[in-house]
Amino acid sequence: MGKLRRTFESRFDHVLPRRAFVRRQLYHVAISILLIAISLSVGAVGYHWLAELDWVDSYYNAAMILTGMGPASPPKNNAAKIFASGYALFSAVIFLSVASVLIAPGLHRMLHKLHRETPPPDKK
Repeated sequence: MGKLRRTFESRFDHVLPRRAFVRRQLYHVAISILLIAISLSVGAVGYHWLAELDWVDSYYNAAMILTGMGPASPPKNNAAKIFASGYALFSAVIFLSVASVLIAPGLHRMLHKLHRETPPPDKK
């Protein structure tokens, strides 16, 4: 599978320079935007096919559920109700995931500054 890329520095490493930290944060923002876009797409397609809504209303319903506001229009059939229930649970998980991805670099940087240790001396 190859070598895994180490995302965060260890407690013995120096604090990441500001430019590299901003680049890391922007990478995490991009991942978050991608997760939201995929989630909105899944919701819009599901509402369009199962609830028989047009694309704009499907997108609107998906966005309302994803942000925690609730459905804009009630589901018309049982398949749409089941989809809406599953999508609401999925949206809760996505909300927590996106929040975690966005907060991780800043939280890691703060904890790294507070708990940084000097590297151990070389053993000969």
